[in-house]
Amino acid sequence: MNIKIMSFVVSVLVLLCACEQSGMTKISSDEIPALSAATQQDINLIAETLDVTYRLITNIPSKQCDANIADGACFEVELSFTANQPIKSNNWQIVFSQISPIQSYESDEFSVVHLNGDLHQITLKESFTGFNKGETKSLLFRAMFWSLSEYDAIPNYIVNAKGLDAKVIDSTRAKIDPDTGLEILPFVAPYTDKNKQSKRSQNDASQWLTSQDLYDRNASLGLEKLDVSRQIIPTPKYIELNAENKRLDISSGLTVQLNNVTEQDVQVALVRLATLGVSFSNAGIPLKLTINENDQGIIGAYTLEVSSDQIAIVAGEASGVFNGLQSLASLYVIDSQQLSLITVRDEPHYQFRGLLVDVARNFHSKTFILRLLDQMAAYKLNKLHLHLGDDEGWRLAIPSLPELTEIGGTRCLDFSEQQCLLPQLGAGVDPVNPVNGYFSVADYQDILKAASARHIQVIPSLDMPGHSRAAVKAMAARYNKYSILEETDKAKQFLLSEATDPTKYSSVQFYNDNTINVCLESSYAFVKEVMTQVKAMHDEVGHPLSRYHIGADETAGAWLESPACKDFIADPDNGVKDASGLAAYFVERVAGILFELGIEPAAWSDGLEHTKKANMPPVVQANAWGHLPWGAHRQTHELANRNWQIVVSTPDAMYFDFPYETDPKEHGYYWASRHTNTEKVFQFMPDNLPVHAEFWLDREDNPYVADDTIKRDEQGNIIAQPLQPGRTFYGLQGQLWSENTRSDAMSEHKIFPRLFALAERAWYLPNWAVPYNYQGARYDQSTHAFSEQKRQLRDQAWQLFANTLGQKELPKLDKAQIQYRLPTIGAVIKDGILRANVAFPGLGIEYLEAGKDWQPYLQPVAVTGNIKVRSRSSYGRRFGRITAVN
Repeated sequence: MNIKIMSFVVSVLVLLCACEQSGMTKISSDEIPALSAATQQDINLIAETLDVTYRLITNIPSKQCDANIADGACFEVELSFTANQPIKSNNWQIVFSQISPIQSYESDEFSVVHLNGDLHQITLKESFTGFNKGETKSLLFRAMFWSLSEYDAIPNYIVNAKGLDAKVIDSTRAKIDPDTGLEILPFVAPYTDKNKQSKRSQNDASQWLTSQDLYDRNASLGLEKLDVSRQIIPTPKYIELNAENKRLDISSGLTVQLNNVTEQDVQVALVRLATLGVSFSNAGIPLKLTINENDQGIIGAYTLEVSSDQIAIVAGEASGVFNGLQSLASLYVIDSQQLSLITVRDEPHYQFRGLLVDVARNFHSKTFILRLLDQMAAYKLNKLHLHLGDDEGWRLAIPSLPELTEIGGTRCLDFSEQQCLLPQLGAGVDPVNPVNGYFSVADYQDILKAASARHIQVIPSLDMPGHSRAAVKAMAARYNKYSILEETDKAKQFLLSEATDPTKYSSVQFYNDNTINVCLESSYAFVKEVMTQVKAMHDEVGHPLSRYHIGADETAGAWLESPACKDFIADPDNGVKDASGLAAYFVERVAGILFELGIEPAAWSDGLEHTKKANMPPVVQANAWGHLPWGAHRQTHELANRNWQIVVSTPDAMYFDFPYETDPKEHGYYWASRHTNTEKVFQFMPDNLPVHAEFWLDREDNPYVADDTIKRDEQGNIIAQPLQPGRTFYGLQGQLWSENTRSDAMSEHKIFPRLFALAERAWYLPNWAVPYNYQGARYDQSTHAFSEQKRQLRDQAWQLFANTLGQKELPKLDKAQIQYRLPTIGAVIKDGILRANVAFPGLGIEYLEAGKDWQPYLQPVAVTGNIKVRSRSSYGRRFGRITAVN
């Protein structure tokens, strides 16, 4: 007999005796479980029939929370398991992803342990008695921090047993809402308790958004739609409108006159015009395109003139002509054959107008990237920061290092990680799951060629030395492969980790093995090998690799006990006194490798702040990503004062993986903001970071102070100061991180329509923006650098911008089949009358009364009972999330 079963039987017999002596009810022999080791049939049965429910109980910390971790913040979840069929097997377990580590748990029959990253494992205690049909068992756990969104839970729980095929439990799979196209998680119980589920802490002033709140906000847009026929997004620097509002009839089509412009340079823009409904003919209105080589001003600048008998676009170089055509497309209204007579003289505010797309955490297809490039070009964004490597995946084929994609491109359940990476982020067990994958060399070069045709520069990123788990594990597998073949030199050639390093650390994402060892020469051989090959890929298709993003962020506690690093630090020739200097050494040395290859380095601000300017190349790009209420302007200004190229990447407005609104049903992480809607992106003044303290709030919706004056330490040394006179920022970048963005459709939902506001702020400096104060200042809600007059100008500009999106630009996304987010509807019922409005006037609104069909909302209407509302796309093919009118 199995020893565990014998032990259990003895325990039951002892319990029977005790029950008899105490008068308790005896357990009959029929109730003694007879469990057997799980077979493949058992695993399949559990996967197909076990119902899992994830229920958040509270975000309020209890006495059981560890006060020494995360400042005592923790939340409590009940995981319940209901068996739809009897389960009479043991020795199986459940592997699942949970964003933050579980601290403690309570269960009579289950144990849970944190493995690595977000991965956890539930095992069966000896007291596990199996499941009767319909029986429910539960596991209560407490995890670090808090849970404010139903999408904090991660799908695809895996049931497995040693030697058997692992299976995803069907009840934990994500589903797609057929109306919205959004991912939903049916196994997560709705968050409804505003007292226990809505806040991080007692000081959290955030409130879940209601239909009344939305109605009040949207009311500022007015009741009537505005005339947007002469609007262009992004807004041009100078527009002269025809005073009589005359129009040019283009129903006969346009005749393109290229003059000295090559067709290759403008073909994509011309195709877009045709897609929107503009026709071309030999007898149409002349469309004259000209490069004036004597007008070599700002790259991307152009002049567009729509007169009574022709359209003329002139620029100093090809990208300017391309931009002029995109402005013509923005001027055009779908289904109209009229263009307003207009003169535009335009140039960009920033030279760097970028978007980061993370395909490392969860892979996104080449088709998605190509569609995205189309829309970036349409709104004059010119930099695609393609994040190709991180802890959870390596997404670019490197021919000489096939292990990077053979292992790093796929997640499955292989604890040895010799075939694939662990299934972090709910990847499941299917190698062909769309979250897995990589770009072949041909795929990547297709992206480069498409970017070139759209005047967009691709900046690849393979994060190092932290966020490198995929590469570390792939090169460890390579080491094992060649060690078996007794090819020792080849095994060690590109090794990124040290087997004898006993250092214990935890990264920001809770990995204990995700950092390249910066003291191994093989690590730098790896960097040079990868970058040489990536450069060759670019060169082959005429898209030079002139800039590469190292990453270099969030390296926490690695190397402290590494024997290699102890030897490295002991060598005075290396110039590193202790472990705290190793990360900066790595960045400086990698930047030098890139410089030798003719590549300019870029990195995140926290990875650069400890480097020495003298050890870095002449040109350095620093992406400033700090949270404004935490004083991010100080670090940003310090790096700008080094005369480095600052690309503002502020999470408060520029992280598109954050929720649009404060609502538990909104997708996204929210560590810096729970509501980053399109209007907030529009409001951003990237040239003046501290001024936002006057009108924005911190992540708990409380006021904060931004002090931009000179600060000194006790010795009188300056530790923070304003920008030096004349220093400015180089660009602006939006970010789509993909930890919980598992599909192309969800990617588009999160990027659009925020991309419009990103393009607006990157291209156009509005008259309501507060100029930066180079003398330094302190800002809070009692200061008034952002005057009431400027506030009114901003709100008027937003009203026109929102109307332009709803009436002109979102229909163009519909034509391109972009799955943009349709806003939730604002609505109130007073005296039995429903009044509703929408954030982008021009979109449709529908309402639903109980027992009836959806009806279009055209004006205030009498209703009865419980009412639901939703938005509708311009062609009626898609719908926004349904909300109840409360």
